[in-house]
Amino acid sequence: MRVLFLGDIVGKSGRLCMKEQLPKLKEQYRPDLVIVNGENAAHGKGITKKIYHELLGYGIDVITMGNHTFSKSDIYQFINEADRLVRPANMEPLGYGRSTLILQVGSKRIAVSNLCAEIFMNNVTESPFACMERILAGIDVDYHFVDLHGETTSEKIAFTYQFAGRVQAVVGTHTHVQTADERIINGCAAISDLGMCGAYHSVLGRDTQEVLERFVNQEKTHYKIADGPAVLCGLLVDFDDSLHQAVKAERIQIRPQ
Repeated sequence: MRVLFLGDIVGKSGRLCMKEQLPKLKEQYRPDLVIVNGENAAHGKGITKKIYHELLGYGIDVITMGNHTFSKSDIYQFINEADRLVRPANMEPLGYGRSTLILQVGSKRIAVSNLCAEIFMNNVTESPFACMERILAGIDVDYHFVDLHGETTSEKIAFTYQFAGRVQAVVGTHTHVQTADERIINGCAAISDLGMCGAYHSVLGRDTQEVLERFVNQEKTHYKIADGPAVLCGLLVDFDDSLHQAVKAERIQIRPQ
């Protein structure tokens, strides 16, 4: 099995990049499953019903979320029916949507779970370690993939060591900066952060001048998303279907020309 994980889609630039690049990536690599973080897809914060369906139309199989899951009020109108959307299991408000999605890919039963890390994050209801133990206790699948949405590399790496062997991939999201630490631990593919799919000339997808005004002049700013060509970041993972283990993890980063 081959799975393509792609990082946080940020605004219109990220969506346009996905529309352009994903068909090429699917033709080149032939992944069996495409999992993408979409929590910044709607103008940098949250997702709407229209954008959710737009992204699925590009060939994405599963959309994971993060701390901006509920930033757009529209989410409450469709999240319970969005059968390819996964929200963090340990983040308020609870009771909406699903935090683990189980799907059939060929002959394999696959789970995709979404969690928030604790350090420097808000509205987290319990440790991702305790939450993951609870999720694993109630699921029997061939493969289990986790999007751990968080700030610090240490927490994401520690989580991987704790659950390697019981899950087959732990991909970090949220920081929008791709880390160069892809690895395989006890059959589990991991990277601290996939990076983003968003405007390359930006500060994490945000307008550079606006961010500078905030840092340099301490001015209050509005959340302005950068325009222009986007970078696409992710991780391609090959799995041995007889062992149910990751055997190869390759970083992908496509910068605009």
